[in-house]
Amino acid sequence: MPAATAPTPVTGWGRTAPTAARLVRPRTYEEAVAAVLAGGARGSIARGLGRAYGDAAQNAGGAVLDMTGLDRVRTIDAEAGVVVCEAGVSLHRLMEVLLPLGWFVPVTPGTRYVTVGGAIGADIHGKNHHGSGSFSRHVRALDLLTADGTVRRLTPADELFHATAGGMGLTGLILSAELRLHPVRTSLMSVDTERAADLDDLMARLTATDHRYRYSVAWIDLLARGARTGRAVLTRGDHAPLEALRGRASRAPLHFAPPRLPPAPRHLPGGLLTRASVSAFNALWYRRAPRHRTGELQSIATFFHPLDGVPHWNRIYGRAGFVQYQFVVGHGQEETLRRVVRRIARRGCPSFLAVLKRFGEADPGWLSFPVPGWTLALDIPAGLPGLAGFLDELDEEVAGAGGRIYLAKDSRVRPEVLEAMYPRLAAFRALRRELDPDGVFVSDLSRRLHL
Repeated sequence: MPAATAPTPVTGWGRTAPTAARLVRPRTYEEAVAAVLAGGARGSIARGLGRAYGDAAQNAGGAVLDMTGLDRVRTIDAEAGVVVCEAGVSLHRLMEVLLPLGWFVPVTPGTRYVTVGGAIGADIHGKNHHGSGSFSRHVRALDLLTADGTVRRLTPADELFHATAGGMGLTGLILSAELRLHPVRTSLMSVDTERAADLDDLMARLTATDHRYRYSVAWIDLLARGARTGRAVLTRGDHAPLEALRGRASRAPLHFAPPRLPPAPRHLPGGLLTRASVSAFNALWYRRAPRHRTGELQSIATFFHPLDGVPHWNRIYGRAGFVQYQFVVGHGQEETLRRVVRRIARRGCPSFLAVLKRFGEADPGWLSFPVPGWTLALDIPAGLPGLAGFLDELDEEVAGAGGRIYLAKDSRVRPEVLEAMYPRLAAFRALRRELDPDGVFVSDLSRRLHL
């Protein structure tokens, strides 16, 4: 069995509510089995690269299994576009390996520094959900280590597969997966950008033309008020064709080497992100965006993962950290979205990382987040006065409209509200009681929400 550290403080990417756990880093299936069976009274939870924003990969007083030691790409079928890899492989590593072969990951969130196991456990989504669904739709099979020490091979034909997809690591330890890939001819993106004057204008543009694009996202100014409420910069695109490249890019069309800037300082004072400073930034960002531009060539890193170029960018929120709040409401609930956006604007939440997307068909995972409709995500400094009560009020509004919050981003929702958001929650709890009666797999998230 791999050695465990002394109890070590662990947080999510939002850097709130740290708790201490023993860190264990298995490198083989056998070590993973031994680590799970030796988890102790407080159990174990898997952790990848630590990009879950809240407490999903924390386990106070127990063990946290660092899965980045299981990081091998096992096989690649370059003709069929299928890869088999271990759960600790990052999407960044897959891009490095697969892009030169003309393949791209089927779904990527706003960071490529997430592991495959984490992508399945959170059933991540990206800018292409309206056409491609979430990550688990592209998983052909996975190996799951369950509480009794058994490794089970699961496919989408298995009930446990769909409980695991979006199950936040609570059904077992994902060890490896077989993924379907997306074919590409280049490592550049052809991008269209336009400005929307307000929220209604933005939703109309997305509704009318999203079907023309593989990828679509809107940055939204949540501090604009009055006639400008919800003004946004809409960015959409697809993988650039070979004939769009010129010069050096055409000689190495699948080159992938994202730049890295110096990391954010370790210690930054609180109060940098005030309403005034963020409002000025948002206004400048909106004015600098083109009113309408088509066919701009951008790198994959620029289009999908702009913040990955700054290591530890989460430090800019200071010692108190930040909360990422993401919710979805269905089609027909546009007025709820409007009310929430107006409330955030009136409240003056200093958020400069705010995005709106349209979701397509609901995913089959029991606790998968997406449903057809509109999803808004925003970062808010955790020390904002009255934030907890304000977000509780938004939860009630979202739940009343049949919407839900995203567990991979959550650090504070109340368990009684969650009941109304996820209709399969009772079935998930029942399966966990049957599969893991002794609580071998447990996290701060699962304790807080009685999962």
